[in-house]
Amino acid sequence: MFRPSWFWDRMAVRYARMPIADPAAYETKLEKTRAYLRPDSRVLEFGCGTGSTALVLAPRVAQVHAIDTSAAMLAIAREKVQAAGIDNLSFEHTTLTDLDSPAGRWDVILGMNVLHLLPNRRDTLARAHALLKPGGVFISSTLCAADAPLGLRLLAPLVRALPLLPRISSLRLEGLTAELVAAGFEIEAQWRPARHKAAFVVARKPGRLDA
Repeated sequence: MFRPSWFWDRMAVRYARMPIADPAAYETKLEKTRAYLRPDSRVLEFGCGTGSTALVLAPRVAQVHAIDTSAAMLAIAREKVQAAGIDNLSFEHTTLTDLDSPAGRWDVILGMNVLHLLPNRRDTLARAHALLKPGGVFISSTLCAADAPLGLRLLAPLVRALPLLPRISSLRLEGLTAELVAAGFEIEAQWRPARHKAAFVVARKPGRLDA
């Protein structure tokens, strides 16, 4: 049986050395994310990988707690944090479902490039909704493979059939936003640089975010 953590543990060192595929899009998503951060924000990121995004955002908020299922990825992330001297960023080896956290604790939850890899996406969205404060936002970047050009869509079943690669869901952006709404969120913003690129979505939990 394929275990995603095994794949990412094996890939961790190589992944950490890989350049960002689309630096301009990544910077745009960071800029849009920063607009939702405050100095007192408590931020949770799941599927954090080697911690690159958490490291960039941590200086702007009170706390970032980043989690992942890959122990090897987290080991690299902790090394990066120690080298950077950041003291408001912590890491934990767990899933969002298993995270020991009270409901309504977080101002912002990030799920960057992870939702399309999850077999239990609806459960994850429900958990994110529960963990957010009223008025808090869930910010995600998700590959919507079903919106890709025909050639790439035809390759998708072949890729999914390979036993050593993570399974990528065949999502459309319309379907993703519908799942977010079904989980109780209101879609506040969405953006993507092209139809075959990952979609950036900001979804808010209804309510008022207290100061």
